[in-house]
Amino acid sequence: MKKISLLFMLTLVLLISACSQGTSEKASSSAPKEEKPEFITYQSETGPIEVPADPQRVILLSGFTGNVIDLGVNIVGVDVWSKNNPTFAEELKDVEEVSDENLEKIIELEPDLIIGLSTIKNLDKISEIAPTVTYTWGKVDYLTQHIEIGKLLNKEKEAREWAEDFKTRAEEAGEEIRAKIGHDATVSVMESYGKDLYVFGDNWARGTEILYQAMKLPMPEKVKEVALESGYFALSAEVFPEYAGDYVILSKYSDADTSFQETETYKNTPAVKNNRVFEMNGEGASFSDPVTLEKQLEFIRKSFLGN
Repeated sequence: MKKISLLFMLTLVLLISACSQGTSEKASSSAPKEEKPEFITYQSETGPIEVPADPQRVILLSGFTGNVIDLGVNIVGVDVWSKNNPTFAEELKDVEEVSDENLEKIIELEPDLIIGLSTIKNLDKISEIAPTVTYTWGKVDYLTQHIEIGKLLNKEKEAREWAEDFKTRAEEAGEEIRAKIGHDATVSVMESYGKDLYVFGDNWARGTEILYQAMKLPMPEKVKEVALESGYFALSAEVFPEYAGDYVILSKYSDADTSFQETETYKNTPAVKNNRVFEMNGEGASFSDPVTLEKQLEFIRKSFLGN
């Protein structure tokens, strides 16, 4: 009799346990799951704007292409400068070229987010096609700009991690370079484009952000006077030596008129005579995004340090 009672009690306990577990699992499976938001609010230069939390079809109308590429977001249209940039050739091979004047093309690509400079044309009409966010060139530094793009694309963490890592690596390379060339050695960044010659300040791409902001290499006083505030300054070949530092980074476009390099004025410039002019491919040099900056950092390291 005792055995029968014990068996009955054991069976009852197992039944209660099974029912309790089943109720718990049912409650767990029926509990509401936290859904990810479809949109986020981004604090743009012009005020808050609702943008996709996970954009799938982004159009770049003026720059910032490398920022979006670096953050792994799909691009469906880019400006002509980005499309012709050899640095992005592989990533953009199937991406359409668009402009701020071709609204029909933009509509056809069905973007869910559009990014451009504050100077783009038809902004009001473009904003009606998809959420449109613009930035003023040079309003923030190059690292902050990438973090802003990260916020916009809901990838702030990834953007910050890259910015912090790149800053550290660039600063370390700068210390090595200054130790090798001397802390007072000056560097100029110049460019040959078409028939024109330019010298640049500290935030106009072509490696200027890396050399002057991260590495803190000195800029010639003459360059500071004409280009630090404006960003760039056009000059004639005759005065090249006046703006050339002890070292020169020379950005050259493939179709540029480089006849100035055959003149005695150029050849007698100390940086030229001492083999301290490092030539950079002009195509693609006018960007300051992670993809481009990584390439430029490698170029600068090899030019100054040989590694």
